[in-house]
Amino acid sequence: MTTSARDTLSTNVALPTEEVYPPSAAFSEQANASAALYDEAEADRLAFWATQAERLSWAKPFTEVLDWSEAPFAKWFPDGKLNVAYNCVDRHVEAGNGDKVAYYFEGEPGDTREITYAELKDEISRGANALTELGVKAGDTVAIYMPMIPETVFTMLACARLGAPHSVVFGGFSADALHTRIVDADATVVVTTDGQWRRGKPAPLKAAVDESLTRGEHPVKHVLVVKRTDSEVQWNDDIDKWWHDVVDRQSDQHTPEPVDAEHPLFILYTSGTTGKPKGILHTSGGYLTQAAFTK
Repeated sequence: MTTSARDTLSTNVALPTEEVYPPSAAFSEQANASAALYDEAEADRLAFWATQAERLSWAKPFTEVLDWSEAPFAKWFPDGKLNVAYNCVDRHVEAGNGDKVAYYFEGEPGDTREITYAELKDEISRGANALTELGVKAGDTVAIYMPMIPETVFTMLACARLGAPHSVVFGGFSADALHTRIVDADATVVVTTDGQWRRGKPAPLKAAVDESLTRGEHPVKHVLVVKRTDSEVQWNDDIDKWWHDVVDRQSDQHTPEPVDAEHPLFILYTSGTTGKPKGILHTSGGYLTQAAFTK
C-alpha cells in the first residue's frame, strides 16, 4: 500500500510548539513602534491618529478625526483639506531639503539617475501642467501602464497634484485586462511607454494600449507615451502624444490643488484571476497619514 504526500503531511507532521524570538535591544531601540506607542493607541485611538495626522501639512486643518456614521464606510479627517504631492515633495523643498536626493533610479539596461526633491518638484509640476493641457482636472482618472521608471513616479504625483485619481496597471497585464481597468475607472488619459526592458531586451508596451482601445467603447481621449526603448510603435495622431513633446515644454511652476481628505487618491485593482477585477479605492488623508506613520 502506498501513502500519498498529502496523507504523510496530514498524519505524520506535528505542529511546532509556540516559540518566541524577541528582537535584539539594538533593533528595538531604532524601531518605529514601542510598547508605549501601542498603549497610547489603545487608550484613545482617535486621539492617537489625530496626533499622527499632525505629521502632515494641512491646507485646512481637520476638526473631526473619524466619521463612522455610515458604517462600514469610514471617513478619516473628513473636514480637512490637503494635497498629497505637496506633502510628499513641496514641503521638503520649502524646508531647505531641495538638494537632498528623493530617490535613486537604476534601469535594467544600466541607466541610472539621482533625483533631488527640487528636481522632483519641477518634474511633477511639468507633468501636472501637461495633464491639464490634455484636459485632466480634479476628479478625472488617469491610467498608468508603465515600467518602473522615473516618469511613472512623476505621473503618479502629478495626478495627486491635480486631485486626479490614478490607476496603476501592471505592465505585464494583457490588452484585455488593461481595457477592463480603463473602462471601470473611466480613465480619460493613459500614460505608457513605447516599450520596456525585460531580460536585456526591449518588449512592446504601447502595442497593448493600442489593442486595448480596439476592445470596445472606452473613455480615453489621449495616450501619453514616454520614449523608453526607442521601439517602433503604431501612431494615432488623434490621441497619441509623445511625453517629450508635451511635458518637456511645460512650466516647472504649478500650484497644487488642496482636496478633501476623503478625495480619491488612487485605484488599485485585484488581479482578476478568479473573476472580474475589483478596484480598491484609497483616499488621501487617511492613506497618507498611515504612510507617513509607517515610513
